[in-house]
Amino acid sequence: MSRQKTTSTRDLGLEIATICGRYFLKLEHLHYGYWNNGLGIDIANLHTAQENYANFLVSHIPKGVQTILDVGCGTGKIAKLLTGMGYLVDCVSPSPFLSEQASSLLGSTSRIFRCPYEQLDIERQYDLVLFSESFQYVALGKGLEQTTRFLNNGGYLLICDVFKKDVEGNGAIGGGHKVSRFFELMKRHPFKLVVDEDITEQTAPNIEILDDAVKNVITPVLDSGLGFLGSRYPLTTKLLRWKYRKKIRSLCEKYLNGRRTNEDFKRFKTYRLFLYRKICPS
Repeated sequence: MSRQKTTSTRDLGLEIATICGRYFLKLEHLHYGYWNNGLGIDIANLHTAQENYANFLVSHIPKGVQTILDVGCGTGKIAKLLTGMGYLVDCVSPSPFLSEQASSLLGSTSRIFRCPYEQLDIERQYDLVLFSESFQYVALGKGLEQTTRFLNNGGYLLICDVFKKDVEGNGAIGGGHKVSRFFELMKRHPFKLVVDEDITEQTAPNIEILDDAVKNVITPVLDSGLGFLGSRYPLTTKLLRWKYRKKIRSLCEKYLNGRRTNEDFKRFKTYRLFLYRKICPS
C-alpha cells in the first residue's frame, strides 16, 4: 500500500515512536504505561508498565462481550491480546504505517478498516467499541454518533485516554478533549455510565520518563547528528532544514520544549477509564 502524499506530525511521531520503541526498548505497545504496586519509575520498567496497562484495560471488559471494534488500534497489540482471549475483533486504523503493522500482526483474524473513524461506513454492530488512547484523535460529536450507530443495544463503550481538565492556562502537553465537554455530549446520547476511574497518578510517570529521555538522549543525539551533517554537507543540510522547517518546528515545540513534566501533566490533564453502556430503547 502506498504512503499518503502528506504525513501529519502526529503520524510521523507515531512512526518514530514505534520504530524506536521496538528497536531500543523492545516495546510492543504505543500506549502509556500503568505504574502500580511500587513499580520503579525507570525506562527499563516501561515494558512492564505497558503490560500492566493492557491487563488493566482488558479487566474492564464486561462479561458477555464477544465482538469488539478497536478504534485506533495502533500496531494491533491490544487486538492481538483480545483475539487470543477468544474475542472477535475488528479494527479501525487511519494511519497507513500502523495499518500495515497491525495487518502483519493480526493476519486474517481481524478486519482492518483503513479510514478515520468518522468516515467508517459499515452495517455491522458490536458488543463493545474500544478506544485505547485514540479517543482524543476523534471528533467528539461525530465519534459519539458513530459509536451509537455501531453498538448493539446494551453494548458498551470503553474509553481509556487523556482528557483536559477545566483549569485556567494551557499545559505543555497537548491532546485530549475537555472532560466537561465530553460529559455534556454524553448526556445527549443513549449511554449510562458504568465506570469512571481516574488513573492520572498511575500514568503521569510516563511524562517523567519521556522528559528524561528527551533531555539526556534524544536532544544530544539530534544536536550531534545535525552538527555532523552540517559540517560535512552544509548546503544539503540547510536545504533539508528549510524544506521540512514546519514539521521540524512542530515536533520541537511538541516534544523538545522542556516543559513536559509530571506535574504539568497532573495539573492540566486527567487520565480516565470510562465504561458506558448503551441504553436499550423503551
